[in-house]
Amino acid sequence: MEGFDILNLFIVLLAAWGAGALTKRIGYPAILGELLIGVIIGPSLLGLVETSSTLVIISEAGVILLMAYIGMEINFKDLGKASWAGLLAAIGGFVVPFALGYYVVTLTGGTSMAGLFVGIAVGVTSLATKSRILVDLGLLDTRIAYVLMAGALISDTLALIIFAGLSSFIDVGAVNMSEILLIAGKIIVFFLFATGFGLYILPRIGKWMASRNIENRTTYFTLLLLIVFGLSELAELVGLHGILGAFIAGVFIKDGVFHEKITKDITRVFHDVSIGFMAPIFFVTAGFHVTLDVFKTDLELLLLIVGVAFIGKILGTVLFYLPSGNGWREGLAVGTGMNGRGAVEIVIAGIGLQKGIITQEIFSILVFMAILTTLSVPILLTWTTNWLKKRGELVKQFSRQGHVILGANPVALLLGKHLSESNKVVFIDANKGICENAKSKGFECIHGNILEESTLNEAAVKDFRTFIALTVNNEINLLASQFVNDVFFIPEKFVVISPNNGEGGSINLLSSVSASTLFSSKVDLQPWIQKIQDSNYKEVEIIITKKTGTRQWVKSQFSKNKTLLPLVIVDGAGTKRPFRYNDHIDVDEKVIFIE
Repeated sequence: MEGFDILNLFIVLLAAWGAGALTKRIGYPAILGELLIGVIIGPSLLGLVETSSTLVIISEAGVILLMAYIGMEINFKDLGKASWAGLLAAIGGFVVPFALGYYVVTLTGGTSMAGLFVGIAVGVTSLATKSRILVDLGLLDTRIAYVLMAGALISDTLALIIFAGLSSFIDVGAVNMSEILLIAGKIIVFFLFATGFGLYILPRIGKWMASRNIENRTTYFTLLLLIVFGLSELAELVGLHGILGAFIAGVFIKDGVFHEKITKDITRVFHDVSIGFMAPIFFVTAGFHVTLDVFKTDLELLLLIVGVAFIGKILGTVLFYLPSGNGWREGLAVGTGMNGRGAVEIVIAGIGLQKGIITQEIFSILVFMAILTTLSVPILLTWTTNWLKKRGELVKQFSRQGHVILGANPVALLLGKHLSESNKVVFIDANKGICENAKSKGFECIHGNILEESTLNEAAVKDFRTFIALTVNNEINLLASQFVNDVFFIPEKFVVISPNNGEGGSINLLSSVSASTLFSSKVDLQPWIQKIQDSNYKEVEIIITKKTGTRQWVKSQFSKNKTLLPLVIVDGAGTKRPFRYNDHIDVDEKVIFIE
C-alpha cells in the first residue's frame, strides 16, 4: 500500500468518525454525516481525497460485512407483534413509491432498468435507525413502534429480493425463455442451499465446536467471515449480488446456533468492524460520486424524486393501512416514521452506479433524497404522534409487563412487595447473600453484574416494561439505566438519586437515559434501609382529594416538616405504580408511603 493511499484512508476515517459523531450527537444516524462529509471532502467541493483502489476494496468488503450485521440484527419473531398491520404498511410503503419512482425516471427519459433501481431506492425504509428514534421519542411501547419495525423489516427484505432478481438480468442483453428459466433455476438453487446450510449445517457446526470446548472468539469470527464471504461469492456465481448472500448469512447467525456469549461477542465484533471501520469508508466514498451540478441541471428531477419519495411512502402507507382497522391517522404516523431511508438504499444505488445502470446525476439525487427523508423522520413522527396523543388515539402495545429492580435491599423489597401484587417483579443484585435473602422472602432474584448482558438475559429483561435502579450508588444506577436503555430498549426507567453521592448522581444526567427520578426527589437511601431493617417505620396510606403532580405533593409534605418516603400510587382499579417524578395523582387515587 502506497503512502498516499494510507493518507487517504486516514483522512476518510477521521472525517467519517468526526461527522458521524456530530450527527449522532444532534439525534440523527451517523450515515448522514458520513455521506455529507464525503460530498465536502470529495471532488464535488474541497477535493481533498479521491477514490483509490485501496478505498474501493475496503469499502466493498465493508458493505458485505454491513449487510451481514444487518441480517444478524433482524428478528423475524418481531413480525408477529404487528403481523397484519405491519405487512400492510410495508406493502403500501414500498409498492406506491416504487411505482412512482419508476414512472418519474422513465417519463423523463431514463431507461426502464434505471427506473427500477430508483423505484427500489425510494421504496426501501431504514431498518437500522428506527429503534433509536423510537426510544428517543418515547414510542417504543406503542403499537406504532411494532408496526414500524415490522414494516421496515419487510420493506428492506422485499427490496433485496427484487434487487436480487434485477441483478441477475443486468449483464444479459436480450433474454429468451430458456435464459430466464436458467437464471430462475440458479436463484432457486442458491436459496435452497443457503436455507439448508443456515437451518441444518450451521447449527451442527456450532454443536461440534461446543463439544470440543472451542471458546476462542477469534476462531468463531474467522469461521463466520468465511461463511459470509462464501455465501456472498456463491450469490455472485449464480448471478445475484454478494450483498444478498451476506444478508442471508447474517440472518442465520442467531441465538442457539452458538453459545449465547459467543453470539453476542461476535455480533459486537461485526458491528465494530463494519459500522465502526469499513462501512463508513463506503458511505464517505459514496459521497465522492455526488455531484452538486444536479441543483443546476437536474433540479426538476431532484424535486420530483424527493417529492414522490415523501408522498409515495406516506400516502402509500396510509392507503394500504386502512384495512388494518387502526385508522388513517395512525397510518399517517406510521408513514412518516417509515419515510427515512438508510444503508440499504445507498448500497443498492451505489451498485446501480457501479454497473452503469444509473447515472452519476441520478445517484446524487438518491443520496440527497436519503438525507432529506431521514432528516424528516423525527420531526414528522413527533408531530403525528403528538396529534394522536391529543386525540387519545396513541395505542400502547402492552406486550411488556412487570418490573426489574436493581438492588434487593430492604427498601427495594418493600417496594417490590407492593408492585408484585399486580405485576411480575424480578430483582438483580451483585451480592449473593442479599440475593439469597430476597429468595427466602419469596422473590425471584438474579445474582450477577447488572452491566453484563448475560445477567440481564438471565433475568429476561427484554420482556419487562419497567427498570428500577434502587441502589445507594448513583453511578451504578445511571450506568445500568443507560445500558438497559441502549441494549434492551426498556420503555420506563426509574432511578434513585442520592443527594450526597458525587457529581455522577446529577439529576441533569437523567435525560440522557430517558429516565425519571424515583420517589420524585433526591433520597438518601441508607437511613431508610436501616429503618426497615430495625422495623422502625410506619406504612401510611392516604386518599388524594385534589389532583396534583407527584413533585408538588412531595414538596407540600416537606413544607409540613414531614420526613417520608413515597413508595407507590394506587389507582381506582387497585393497580400500583412506582411513585416517581413527572407523574400525577388523580382524585381518589391513593399514595402509600413510609415514615
